[in-house]
Amino acid sequence: MVFVARKDELRTLGDLIRAAADGRGGALVVAGEAGIGKSALIDTTVGGLDGWLVLRASGTEFEQDLPYASLHQLCAPVITYRDGLPAVQRQALESVFGLCGGTAPDPLTINLAVLGLLHEAARAQAVCCAVDDVQWADVETRRVLGFVARRVTAVRIAVVLAERAPSIGPGLSGLSRLTLRGLHDAEARELLRSAAHTDLDGEVIERVLAEAGGNPLALLELGHRTGPLGLPGGRDDGPRGTVVDALEDRYTRLVRALPPAARSLMVLAAAEPVGDFGLVGRAARLLALDPAELTAAEDEGLISLGPRLRFRHPLVRSGAYRSATPGTRRRVHAALAEATDAKADPDRRAWHRAHSVIDTDEDVAAELVGSAGRAQRRSGLSAAAAFLERAAQLSPDPARQGERLLAAARARLNSGAPAQARELLAQAERRPLAPADRADAQLQQALIEFHVARSADATVALVDAAAGLPADRAREAYLEAFSSSMFVVRLPGRLRQLGVRIREQVPHRGGAPRPVDLLLDALLDQVLEPVEDAVPTMRRAVAAFRTATSPWWMELACLMALDLGDDESAQALSVRQVKLAREQGAFTLMPQALRVRAITLTVFGRPEEAAACLEEALAIDEATGTVSLSFAELILAGWRGDADRVRELRATMPGRVGRDEVVAELYTTAVLCNGLADYPAALKAGLASRKQERDGAYVVWSLDQEFVEAAVRGGQPEECTAVIARLEALARTGRTPWAQARHRLAQALLDPAAESTDACYCEAIDLLARTEVRGYYGRARLMYGEWLRRVGRRGDARVELQAAHETLTGAGATAFAERAARELEATGQRPRRDETNALELLTAQERLIVGKVVGGATSKEVAAALFLSPRTIDTHLRNTYRKLGISSRRELRQLLR
Repeated sequence: MVFVARKDELRTLGDLIRAAADGRGGALVVAGEAGIGKSALIDTTVGGLDGWLVLRASGTEFEQDLPYASLHQLCAPVITYRDGLPAVQRQALESVFGLCGGTAPDPLTINLAVLGLLHEAARAQAVCCAVDDVQWADVETRRVLGFVARRVTAVRIAVVLAERAPSIGPGLSGLSRLTLRGLHDAEARELLRSAAHTDLDGEVIERVLAEAGGNPLALLELGHRTGPLGLPGGRDDGPRGTVVDALEDRYTRLVRALPPAARSLMVLAAAEPVGDFGLVGRAARLLALDPAELTAAEDEGLISLGPRLRFRHPLVRSGAYRSATPGTRRRVHAALAEATDAKADPDRRAWHRAHSVIDTDEDVAAELVGSAGRAQRRSGLSAAAAFLERAAQLSPDPARQGERLLAAARARLNSGAPAQARELLAQAERRPLAPADRADAQLQQALIEFHVARSADATVALVDAAAGLPADRAREAYLEAFSSSMFVVRLPGRLRQLGVRIREQVPHRGGAPRPVDLLLDALLDQVLEPVEDAVPTMRRAVAAFRTATSPWWMELACLMALDLGDDESAQALSVRQVKLAREQGAFTLMPQALRVRAITLTVFGRPEEAAACLEEALAIDEATGTVSLSFAELILAGWRGDADRVRELRATMPGRVGRDEVVAELYTTAVLCNGLADYPAALKAGLASRKQERDGAYVVWSLDQEFVEAAVRGGQPEECTAVIARLEALARTGRTPWAQARHRLAQALLDPAAESTDACYCEAIDLLARTEVRGYYGRARLMYGEWLRRVGRRGDARVELQAAHETLTGAGATAFAERAARELEATGQRPRRDETNALELLTAQERLIVGKVVGGATSKEVAAALFLSPRTIDTHLRNTYRKLGISSRRELRQLLR
């Protein structure tokens, strides 16, 4: 390629390379139409890299349904570096690349494994990853590339991706883009004159310029192969739709002009997208062709031969493939299937066989089903769906067609493609399905509607669909439906009605109940039954999850423990869920688990740790591209008394908020306003929660204590009757110190003149001292101190208020601590101030890193957990040492002890 333009673009790529060489890696997507010069620009950039490890890959149309096909091209030269990765990441890579068996790795684990692999390679030399035709790379590869591209800012890695505009492939949004436009007229003329073999007169130049539209490849092709009258190929095919169409037409004509043997070999090579010349040769001999005949195509400049056969341009490949008749294509695919090692590459062999048959074929369909299973084990859900769709098309038995279409729909839904899943379900339902399969189809349709609409009607459809399922699956579907209904817009009575319906329909199952069975029963009881009847069921569910080995649904059990006042179980469950999710690679669950852990830590009076959990949850949200939920952030801000932050978070909440956000907002408002002594506003939130409960909504019982304080201080104690009854029943049946303390505090607040008031306060404080809930313990001493001051016991009040101030300050409950300070000053004493906590000098992310390092994690282990590079972790640690005036991890551990 003669570069007469693109100087600015070359400079941009050069800047990227130079920054990466200095340890400031980065990524760039080079976008533009076919032939605009993306590949030439990248070739020129990476061609001059001395001392670099250059990894190349290219997406191809025919392999875009094979999971991780393009990633395999990219990583094959450095796969030996996997030995330096953590075991779970090494196993994920080996599973994806077919080096071992095993269960399906989580996509995020695969992303981390590839990032770690490149980091290991970059220790020895700078690495440049150049991937062409990303628009044709498989979905899984595109997502890995996007993940890696966002996380190389502190290492010697440059990522350059070429993508055909205008579409942005999945996983690549948000990356820096360099969009290539057509050449300006003067640049196009210069390129045309430099490329033409003969001088062109002005009229011919104008015609070529008009047809090429500034596209460099079109200019080169048209200028090089202009006929006597300036017409491409010596003839005029009439108007074409686009420059791309024109170029592909030209390449198709060039292939058809080759000798017959070379033409057949070009079709064969086009159908083998990896460029394995050995495989092409074996398939050619099966077709009685001599691979040496490809030299005719090489002489024409259409391909380059070697161990890896490469086409001059992707349009040459597609033009060659489309130049053949359907029969010729089937013959070359059959030859490639026979030449492919069934043990080494069964999926590619099955895919070629699928393209070689014209009629139904159960043997080929069964091979494709096997490939779908292997794709699912490699987390290639979209590829699994493609295999299953083709298997259904080739299945001679209509019943098997239906089963395979149903499985393909499930894979499409799980891969995040509900529209395609719905289409496949419609096809499946037109086939004869067994009753269980038809129920499964109905369930999938309901799940699609729920994921798309998030409506109450869709939740009801889930309940209808569960009715035809086997008992175990039905109960899980009912749990999904009922818990999902907590996340939709509230309608009066809808949740209670749904609960009644589920209770009537839920099937009995033999054997001991599973944790999910107990959880479903407990959620239904909490909404439908009196407290005395609901609490025992809830306690059994919480206890069952404390020994569960799966992290799924555990956050609901943890929130249930908080409602029960069972701080010990809430602590155990919140820790266990995060641990299990991390160990099992359940990263889609991790953000929710970390946020529930943050809520637990907030009420336990450990705000720095809560903020660290939220920081980690946000990092995972960003890594996986999931929507960040703000319910835990709201609760932490409310306990901190940070009204500005609460307003900021509310402003970012969507118009249609879910159950967690609704409950969190009411609870946050009550806590925040009680801390600020704005009791009318706190009471308003409490009354709103009571109305929702009367309407049949699910309301957390943890709001009860806030409601009682707001109602009494707001002058409406008569509103507390039902809440007091529930607190009394919970204390009697739950029998946990925290639940009993709630009831004693409510009694003391409700009747401040009673003889038992002093004893109620003291008993509540003693009970809370045995729990983890330091925030509530501090508040109990605050309320007792306030009562003591009002009854004239100023000396006793000072003791309680000073203790409350110190406890609440340590618990991060700033508004309540300031309330204690004001009350203490009213007794004539100023609060003693503690020295600044060293952790307050650090950012939330620095605190998160410090916590993991103090726990014994290495920089590499912290980097893997937070989706950052080890070098970035070390930079944060250096900043931490500087702020704290220390110089080592040993000093850090000593300081924090």
